[in-house]
Amino acid sequence: MTSFLKDGRSRAVAIWLTSVAFLVFAMVVVGGATRLTGSGLSITEWRPVTGVLPPLSQAAWEKAFALYRATPQYRQVNLGMSLADFKAIFWWEWTHRLLGRIVGLAFALPFVVLAGMRAIPLRLVWRCGVLLALGALQGLVGWWMVESGLEARVSVAPERLAIHLGLALLLFCALVWTGLEAWSGQARPRGEQRDGWRPVSILFAAAVFLQCLLGALVAGNQAGLIDNDWPLMNGWFFPPDYAGGSFWATLAHSRAAVQFNHRMIAYAVVVAGVGVAGAGLNSRVLMGQSRALALGVGVVAIAQACLGVATLVLAVPLPLAMLHQAGAVLLLALATALAWRVRRV
Repeated sequence: MTSFLKDGRSRAVAIWLTSVAFLVFAMVVVGGATRLTGSGLSITEWRPVTGVLPPLSQAAWEKAFALYRATPQYRQVNLGMSLADFKAIFWWEWTHRLLGRIVGLAFALPFVVLAGMRAIPLRLVWRCGVLLALGALQGLVGWWMVESGLEARVSVAPERLAIHLGLALLLFCALVWTGLEAWSGQARPRGEQRDGWRPVSILFAAAVFLQCLLGALVAGNQAGLIDNDWPLMNGWFFPPDYAGGSFWATLAHSRAAVQFNHRMIAYAVVVAGVGVAGAGLNSRVLMGQSRALALGVGVVAIAQACLGVATLVLAVPLPLAMLHQAGAVLLLALATALAWRVRRV
């Protein structure tokens, strides 16, 4: 107890936060599958407590199915769907929501216990409180997203999907960062930062985060199902159908635009990732773990781009698309860890 009071370190807190980060990772991947399978609107009610139980009788299944049949998605996309088919999409959304509840409990209960035991370093208590608030907000944003597809649309609004994913990834990065803080303790005073690694690492992490949001717009518009050639888009470098009316309509709702934007930022991320890796290997400042993280972001950025191309040209097969989304979160985790680590150089 005395040691963490001196240096702000707690390995137990670090393990707890890292475990929750893994759960958020799983939730993001399952959430991606939920959108790809068109399952996100299969549960039309938000019941944070009682909704933990799925339908347990034939009558309960019929009631849930009847609620879904009242949605525009059923009437315009899935008209005539059988109960068995409904169950297939229901389980994806139910699993996604269950993971959300598990994440909430896995964070809130240990937080209360550890705080009561005064086992959380004082400098991290307020950060953990913010993480708890972010998690609660994420649940509200998730339902706000689902609501957008229950009245007039046949899918959730792409911009709300991007906000929902962005908040989840923000929570994920904060968990990774705070977990590293808890594991390593208070930073020791150091000299002036050299080589500009701190701004470079932060900018790279921000670019990866932006790319993830653009990926959400691609998924929300089902833009991966068009222009499935590469490196051109239906034979064009710049698609002639890029503009979608207003600036906002183009940015968030033009299928050609969101895919083109996602491609261009992907190229930038790969170039930047390779640059970070090369500079890290030749840096006099980065050593050991920092150098390994710099190399890791370059390797994963290249692998992620290859996965993206394969996902596109194969018309978004579910396993490959899930792997692509997992790769994006992994790259973001490495970028976050690198940004944290260079602050300790």
